[in-house]
Amino acid sequence: SVGIGIPMMLAIIGGDPARFLPFVELYRRAQAELGVDPMPLGMHSPGHVAETDQQARDELWEHFRANRVRIGRERGWPDPTRAEFEREADHGSLYVGSPETVAQKMAGAIRTLGVDRFDLKYANGTMPHELLMTSIELYGTKVIPRVRELLAE
Repeated sequence: SVGIGIPMMLAIIGGDPARFLPFVELYRRAQAELGVDPMPLGMHSPGHVAETDQQARDELWEHFRANRVRIGRERGWPDPTRAEFEREADHGSLYVGSPETVAQKMAGAIRTLGVDRFDLKYANGTMPHELLMTSIELYGTKVIPRVRELLAE
């Protein structure tokens, strides 16, 4: 994408986002070697925002599970467990929690990878519309302003 002037968006949908640092470094190195002006680099990860961490996790779990079961059957994956979900929320690329928790985790990933853009995939399978709308509202009114504050520090 570097040689033809297309910015890169990393789909980080599982595991520690820091694992993607070699791709970021390769992208930036290729830009420098080709003499291309730096282009934006973004990341895309799933998540859900609610008033509290526990509420967000409880609201998301069954819908996350249903989506992973459906996709996993097509790809030969085992069904996810709640423990795996919790591990991904704590240490992986699942941005689920209160506005502060999600903002802290996003700011950490943005700093680690040096990305210019973070897209939260807020639709999670069978999640009801009203929960999606609440998540989007909290993301826009609380998470984004807090991420900006954290990155300005």
